Amino acid sequence: MNLRREQLMKDLKYLELLAEQFPNIPAVSTEIINLKAILNLPKSTEHFLTDLHGEAEAFKYMLKTASGVIEYKIDQIFSDKLTDTEKRELATLIFYPKSKMKELHERGGIPPEWYKEALDYMVRISQEVSSIYTRSKVRKALPEKFAYIIEELLHIKEGDPNKKDYKDQILTTIIEIEQAENFIISLSELIQSFAVDKLHIIGDIFDRGPAPDVIMNVLKNHHNVDIQWGNHDILWMGAALGQKALIATALRIALRYGNLEFLEEGYGINMRPLARFAMNHYQEPDSEIFEPKLIERELDQDEIKIMTQMHKAIAVIQFKLEGQLIKKRPEFKMNEALYLEKIDYEKGTISLADAEYKLTDSHFPTVDPLDPYRLSGWEEEVIEQLSYSFKNNDRLKEDIRFLFNNGNMYRKYNGNLLFHGCLPMTEAGDFSTIEVEGKEYSGKKLMDFFDDVIRRSYSKPDSEGGYKDWLWYLWRGELSPLFGKEKMTTFLRYFTDEDQPELYREKKNPYYQARENEYVCKKILTEFGLDPESGHIINGHTPVAEKKGESPIKGNGRLLVIDGGISAAYHEKTGIAGYTLTYSNTKMRLISHEPFISKKNALHKDSRDTISATEVLKFERPQKIADTDIGKKLNEDVEHLMQLLKAYQDGIIKEKYPG
Repeated sequence: MNLRREQLMKDLKYLELLAEQFPNIPAVSTEIINLKAILNLPKSTEHFLTDLHGEAEAFKYMLKTASGVIEYKIDQIFSDKLTDTEKRELATLIFYPKSKMKELHERGGIPPEWYKEALDYMVRISQEVSSIYTRSKVRKALPEKFAYIIEELLHIKEGDPNKKDYKDQILTTIIEIEQAENFIISLSELIQSFAVDKLHIIGDIFDRGPAPDVIMNVLKNHHNVDIQWGNHDILWMGAALGQKALIATALRIALRYGNLEFLEEGYGINMRPLARFAMNHYQEPDSEIFEPKLIERELDQDEIKIMTQMHKAIAVIQFKLEGQLIKKRPEFKMNEALYLEKIDYEKGTISLADAEYKLTDSHFPTVDPLDPYRLSGWEEEVIEQLSYSFKNNDRLKEDIRFLFNNGNMYRKYNGNLLFHGCLPMTEAGDFSTIEVEGKEYSGKKLMDFFDDVIRRSYSKPDSEGGYKDWLWYLWRGELSPLFGKEKMTTFLRYFTDEDQPELYREKKNPYYQARENEYVCKKILTEFGLDPESGHIINGHTPVAEKKGESPIKGNGRLLVIDGGISAAYHEKTGIAGYTLTYSNTKMRLISHEPFISKKNALHKDSRDTISATEVLKFERPQKIADTDIGKKLNEDVEHLMQLLKAYQDGIIKEKYPG
């Protein structure tokens, strides 16, 4: 028996299972031909976004525009035919078809010629963006109600004299039967879908923005998305599992930015118990620091007052719960954050590092100086009710399940390494080590340890292993890859003077300096089993201060920081609305964005939304599916199918035909 036959016999059980799907030589031959052809199609475009921070409208706009990919296609196709203004009008029609056509109707109506021209242009763009996919994939993505007609239009070559009248009549009839607007909407959605095949969200869907629930809806309906968790995602994942310190923190942040709407209406969280408690204990807060920080919105004075009261009430509950957790888990090494026991409640001071500081707010009506971390009876009742509301919320459960199922601490994809924050390092440039129950974890093993802990916290939320406590550590622990700082000084920011910034400076992990070094970036890529000469590390988490001259390209091009900077709060610091990344079959482009102001503004802009596009990488030859991770898997499938074909040909497995 030759080696080939030996291998066939060794894999016989697997091949027999495969034969159930491809029962004869024609069937397996067809699949081999199909897969080998697919391997030679162009690589599809990937789109990288990070740090969405609850800014739903800006996020949706970035998806609609594919970070300039669609405008780039319009330029390619209509470079000489349309003016810049006409190109922008066409782009806006694709991004917001309903609003654009509504506006045109209000201006005086839409003539049939406009519909015909718009349909023709959009068919041509649809042909271009769908050309890299198989007909089967395109067919599955078509809207059911117009699938046949759109498929016909997609396969009429531009300028084909034999099909000119055919195409013209299709477009004319669409307009005559008053279906033009529905077709334009369907083609717009198709273009947006095909412009980008794979979406990577590198963390922080949640934070200070008003609508993370809306973002989650969009992601759940996206055709192909993965998520690398950020610290704010872990915060909400832990809160949804009932981790009380994280529940208090999530609510504190929402109240800090005046975002009750998504809590109460988006997720149906019952905030009344906290409101009643806060109004009873914090009638007149002594400090303005707890007033909500409102960005691009206004609240009346009554709303501001109750939010201020609730904000302080939940903050105190948070600090108590954190103190309990620090004492319960000494291995977290966070004793410096045991602030409530360092306060002299009579003098209104706090002792830190052999120095005494005056508190800006010393009103703590629920704190017992002899047992400062003990919740009062009413506080206990409030957090229990909030915990019940979080844990038994179907909408929140659905969103968190999606985050667990589609997320990771890191992802290796097409030779690149994606993670949100950092890989903890020492000042000497080595990977930091955490010891847990006698085992040491560093580098990739540290990431894998935390990934495992997160999944166990979800599958065993009530276990005695304390997995949910680790989610809190990931939120703010010194060696958390998601936090990336020596300590979190939230308490001091609230209660000490702003003229003493040394108190609440949060020193970044040495990783953030080390990543400027190409050698370190290559070391990290190697640690994760990736090619250090061709791979890239793609991070979020830290806004890039472009106006101060900071570059998002680190380590001689080996690392890219694409903190979306979508949140309006960062625009003053960064000077832009952050970066996104696109990775097509020919190049990798880093795009810097103007701030998204509003949908209305986007509809009327006569210029692009992107400030610049930097070509990070250009391939010597266009990349094919064969060059991707999916290509590797398809090549393995082809090898197995070739084995099955040989097994049929040698009579090792008998063919089956219907009938």
